[in-house]
Amino acid sequence: MVHSTAVAPDGSVRRIDLAPLRSGDALPSFVPGSHVVVRCGDDASAPYNAYSLIGPPHAPSLYSFAVLAVGAGSRWLQSRRPGDLVEVDTLRSTFAPVLRARRHLLVAGGIGITPILSLARWLGSTAEVHYVHRPEHGAFAEDVATSCDARISTAREDFTSGLAGALTRQPLGTHLFVCGPPSLVEATLTAARAVGWPESRLHTEAFIRPDTPRRSFVLELARSGRTLPVSADESVLDVLDTAAVSVDRQCRHGVCGRCRTPVLAGAVDHRDLFLSDDERTRSDSMMVCVSRAAGDRLVVDL
Repeated sequence: MVHSTAVAPDGSVRRIDLAPLRSGDALPSFVPGSHVVVRCGDDASAPYNAYSLIGPPHAPSLYSFAVLAVGAGSRWLQSRRPGDLVEVDTLRSTFAPVLRARRHLLVAGGIGITPILSLARWLGSTAEVHYVHRPEHGAFAEDVATSCDARISTAREDFTSGLAGALTRQPLGTHLFVCGPPSLVEATLTAARAVGWPESRLHTEAFIRPDTPRRSFVLELARSGRTLPVSADESVLDVLDTAAVSVDRQCRHGVCGRCRTPVLAGAVDHRDLFLSDDERTRSDSMMVCVSRAAGDRLVVDL
């Protein structure tokens, strides 16, 4: 770690800058809107969290991202000091700008500003940002305001009315990107659909897994023909481990992608933070550490 700097007035959000272990080395480039998976702890059970990169994407000398002090992993990361070592694993892009888009409408709530900031800096004058945050909790407000055409609100009513107008005045070919609390994401998508936005131009990202009820189901292993019951309080990975079926894994939180497993039949309740919207729609693979069947039966290629 090189720097840790407060970027919200109340100090709840800190910008973390990580440099390569060997001074002078360039880090791998990334696509704007990408996130990095970071191991947040020193012991074997430490969680892996995903954070949106906010710095320059081409041959960067630092990986920079913002951390909100929520959860043990993020609090651990905020407590690091310059000189401490932090393990970085996977770079992943599921929120990249659309090169063919005529314009981008970017919507953020709270800490959801981090991937939106990366996109805004890259897109410049071809983007319009609508950002809502609680007073004293807004991160990167000045950066957003100087990057593109931005409307920044601390009142939900002002944000909602401003966004309603923006959704109706965008030129044909505009793509909508939304990141923030689930309620804001869903409200924005509902408003966009109501005025005729096609699904192909709606893009979302969230670092909060769905909190929907879990159900029991039957897991079928196509290669061996085995049938395994999965109860509501078990993960697919837990059941596979008990059955001595080997599956690669690392984070157990749906962020690293190591346990991605092909799905041959059945609907999937995707609860990961790794797959893109298109990959979720295809539903031909799943993260067995967190995702489940949406029905009574699921067939996987194991």
